[in-house]
Amino acid sequence: MSAIRRDMREVMRDEMIMRDRIIAVIQEEPKTVPEIAEAIGAPNHETVCWVMAMRRYGMIEEVGRPDVDGYFKYEYKEPEEETHA
Repeated sequence: MSAIRRDMREVMRDEMIMRDRIIAVIQEEPKTVPEIAEAIGAPNHETVCWVMAMRRYGMIEEVGRPDVDGYFKYEYKEPEEETHA
């Protein structure tokens, strides 16, 4: 099976679309990158880009310890409300 890898710019263009799908999947229960990829029907290498971007911006976070394959589970982090003084 020959998988054609998309250009990274194209993968990142899909980030906004995939963000909502990823959040929907991990709101049910925390999942690893391979579990998220399977649930959204995307390749692992693309999913890890989206998950790491979401992690960087504080939208999701790791929970617990990594599994036997070294994957952390990720959960959705509710946005904190801004308070105005």
